[in-house]
Amino acid sequence: MATIAISLCGEGRGHATRISTLIERLEREHDVLVYTAADAFRFLEQRFATGHPRVTVREIPGIIFEYSGGRLDVPRTIRAGLEYQARSLGPLVDRLMADLEAHEVALAITDFEPALPRAAARQEVPLLSVDHQHFLLAYDLEPLPWTLRWNAWFMSHAVWMYMGEPAETIVSAFFRPGLRRGWEHVVQVGPLLRREVTKAEPSDGGYVLSYLRRHTPFSALETLAGCGLPVKVYGLGERESIGRLSFHPIDDQRFADDLAGCRAVISAAGNQLIGEAIHLGKPLLVLPERAHGEQRMNSYFLRSMGCGDFVHLEQVTSGRVRSFLESLDRFATPLANLMGTMDGTDQVLASVQRWLHKQQRGAA
Repeated sequence: MATIAISLCGEGRGHATRISTLIERLEREHDVLVYTAADAFRFLEQRFATGHPRVTVREIPGIIFEYSGGRLDVPRTIRAGLEYQARSLGPLVDRLMADLEAHEVALAITDFEPALPRAAARQEVPLLSVDHQHFLLAYDLEPLPWTLRWNAWFMSHAVWMYMGEPAETIVSAFFRPGLRRGWEHVVQVGPLLRREVTKAEPSDGGYVLSYLRRHTPFSALETLAGCGLPVKVYGLGERESIGRLSFHPIDDQRFADDLAGCRAVISAAGNQLIGEAIHLGKPLLVLPERAHGEQRMNSYFLRSMGCGDFVHLEQVTSGRVRSFLESLDRFATPLANLMGTMDGTDQVLASVQRWLHKQQRGAA
């Protein structure tokens, strides 16, 4: 048994869903310290509140996206990041260094969080990077439009500043192009899938599943309400129905059941949900925000794989949604070829065990 420290970005639920899968497997043999903020902290604190004596979830300061008028505000987000770096990062690194020493942590794992990598480096604790964002650095993005390639180049500097040099870099993504020269050492895995998803039995219940970010404009909901099918909406909390739209609180088992039973998915363009839907053979229409470069890149790769399509959130119309739902057969063959193949959890666990064995041999 070892003690493992894990940190993750607090924005949204994708990071938290990915890491919760890893925690559930690691806690069988190891003590796990988890550090995160905002949405991810609330999700993980609740998920591991009882019945998980080896898991400790601790809240830390973190960077989250800033929105104005229902849209991602990039300048405000950058300013918030700079303020975090100036005021919060240094004291947080000191705090984590003390924790690493006090708990004799053998291995650190991070999912796009900047403090633990710095603390681990100073304490000489090996660090594994397990995230989606490193695709910006490691993946060959030539298939993307030049505007998105430029966007990826710009964003990749933030990834590099966040992470430094981990002992091993693992990229979790539903797409898998070639690696760029100089990045051949990167381990490519699929999304880390929850047991609720991997055990689910797909069916067609005649409804649409939708997961939307909390700042989704009301006009997009009105558009979904006119799609012609019932729509189960997650991510916006419980509220009164709008036409054939029903709103549901986040519940892991219920969400997985609804995902497995839907006819199609119309959602934000996050890597995690796209991977889960493909694993269950569900066609997707994703709605990336124009200002959200990573979501737009995910969307292009989804379209290129033939498993779904996209339209920008700001431009979605009832006609576009109906057209997608009327042509689901065109996605059937690519989805059938990938169904059941997405889960990358075992590959990540193999890397974790390999590094723990290295630490044990070094201490012997």
